[in-house]
Amino acid sequence: MKLIGMLDSPFVRRTVVSAHLMHLALDHEQISVFRQFDQFRALNPLVKAPTLVFDDGTVMVESQIILQYLETLAAPKDRLTPADPAARQRCLRLTSVALAACDRSVQRYYETSVRPEVHRWLDWTGRVTEQLLASYDMLEAELGASPWLCGNEITQADVTTAVAWRFTQTKLPGIVDPAHYPRLAALSAKAEALPAFQAADY
Repeated sequence: MKLIGMLDSPFVRRTVVSAHLMHLALDHEQISVFRQFDQFRALNPLVKAPTLVFDDGTVMVESQIILQYLETLAAPKDRLTPADPAARQRCLRLTSVALAACDRSVQRYYETSVRPEVHRWLDWTGRVTEQLLASYDMLEAELGASPWLCGNEITQADVTTAVAWRFTQTKLPGIVDPAHYPRLAALSAKAEALPAFQAADY
């Protein structure tokens, strides 16, 4: 299997980090949907990152779908989504909030850094920013005495949260003040120190 996409995409990075944490071997090829559009299109006409390319040439897209598939390949002890229904609900709920942070961060980045200034919509940018801050407010409130969002072990909720936080801080500096989210900042720093995150640095 081969995973296609740039690591500065939070959706690509969460997939690569998760594969490392689950001890799954993925051949990762960094191809940009912007700078290498035609090369990407030759592998997947959808030109959507991440793309998982199977050995027969068929493809799968959407990080959440790819990760659902990869979890079926991982040993039970290495999976990042708990099996217990209550723990699983919490993990998936918080992962969904972290994915909202990813979505809104990417949307704001595109609006302010990619879209020509003459075409930018300030009201839309403001609303996206409010949604981004709301997602981090929710995640900050969920962090307590446990080492990770769902207890003593890292889960997909932590991976996606840390990846989202790193993207926001590097691509949207000054938008989300770490001083207002000390627990999220600490969680991200702890996650980024792990070998799986360092192996997927950008």
